[in-house]
Amino acid sequence: MRFTLPEHKKLTHEMTIPIRWGDMDAMGHVNNTVYFRYFEIARLDWIYRVGAAASPGAGQGPVIVNAFCNFLRQLEFPGDVLVRHYVANPGRSSFDTYLTLERTDEPGVVYAEGGAKTVWSDYAAKKSAPMPAWFRALLE
Repeated sequence: MRFTLPEHKKLTHEMTIPIRWGDMDAMGHVNNTVYFRYFEIARLDWIYRVGAAASPGAGQGPVIVNAFCNFLRQLEFPGDVLVRHYVANPGRSSFDTYLTLERTDEPGVVYAEGGAKTVWSDYAAKKSAPMPAWFRALLE
């Protein structure tokens, strides 16, 4: 099964991540789990930059409820990965994030694409909550 990224999405963040030698598996390419780590690093970097990260004792914040990755090409050490982060489909309490991975030495060649459903959550109640207006404005 292959998931497709929507055409209508908003670019919210870009960052470069070095491919580490230890990211590779026995087959000599970046392990599949590391692709999700690259997605996570970029998603969290964006969340912190916009001020939506939950601080200790915070009552609400974002939670990932599912994630996917389409592995299109094998990433290999050495190199750097350009991660692009997008958002789409903001609802009352949820929105979608999408990400692409490219090598910086091969601009425009997508090595992987993926995403996650993110829900604004009330941590104490352990259930979804309406997104704050300031955060929703960032998504629209």
